[in-house]
Amino acid sequence: QSFGAFLARGVTLELRGQANDYVGKGLSGGRIIVYPSAESRLCAQDNIIVGNTVMYGAIAGECYFRGVAGERFAVRNSGAIAVVEGTGDHGCEYMTGGVVVVLGQTGRNFAAGMSGGVAYVLDEAGDFDRRANQAMVALEPLNDIEETLSAPLLPDDWRSLAQSALPEDWLRHDAQRLRILVARHYLQTGSEPARRVLEQWRELLPKFVKIMPLDYRRALQDMQQIKVRAARLDEKAGVAVGV
Repeated sequence: QSFGAFLARGVTLELRGQANDYVGKGLSGGRIIVYPSAESRLCAQDNIIVGNTVMYGAIAGECYFRGVAGERFAVRNSGAIAVVEGTGDHGCEYMTGGVVVVLGQTGRNFAAGMSGGVAYVLDEAGDFDRRANQAMVALEPLNDIEETLSAPLLPDDWRSLAQSALPEDWLRHDAQRLRILVARHYLQTGSEPARRVLEQWRELLPKFVKIMPLDYRRALQDMQQIKVRAARLDEKAGVAVGV
C-alpha cells in the first residue's frame, strides 16, 4: 500500500506488476508509472492495476497507469496529472485541481464534489452522462477538435509530442492537451488503448467528454476578464504618457 506516497519532484518510480491502495497519496511532484509484467496474460485495460483511493490528496506530479484503477481514483487531487484506462466508482471525487484522462469506462458517481481541475473521459458507449454526478460539473465536447484534426501525427512524431509542454489555459486547447497526455502515457507504459487513440485520432477524439466544474470555469473566466481590463488600462496609461 501507499506506493509512491508523497513522492518528491525529480523522483520516478516505475513498477512492473500491480499496486495496492493509496498509490501516489500526497504526490508532491514525482512521477509514478505502473504497468503489467511482460509475463502477464491478462488484458491490461480490462483488469485492475492499482487499488482504491489512488492519488489521494496529490498536489503535483504525474501518474501513468496501464490498466484500471479501483474506487475513488484521484480523490481530492489538487494539482497532479494522471492517465488511466478505467476507474471504479467515485472517480475524481472532491478533486480541486490537476487533470485526469480516462481511456475507458468509469464507475458511477464520477466527479462528485469536484470543484476544480479538468477530466477527459473516452465515452465510446455514449453513456457516461448516466455515471457522472453533474451537480457541480458540466459535461461537454472538447473545444479545439478541428485544430488538431488538421495536424495529423505519425508514430514517429509521438515522442516529440510527449515532450511538449501542456497548454496552461484550461478554457482552451483541450484536444492539444489530451493528445500530449495520451502520447506520454503510450511512451511510458506501452498502452494499447493509448496507441489506438493516437492512431485513430480523427475517429475517437469526438468521443471524449470534458468534465469541467462550473464554479471553476466561472473563476477562470473572471480572471481572464481581469487580465484583459488590466491590459487595457496599461495600454491607455501608456498612450497618456506618450501624449
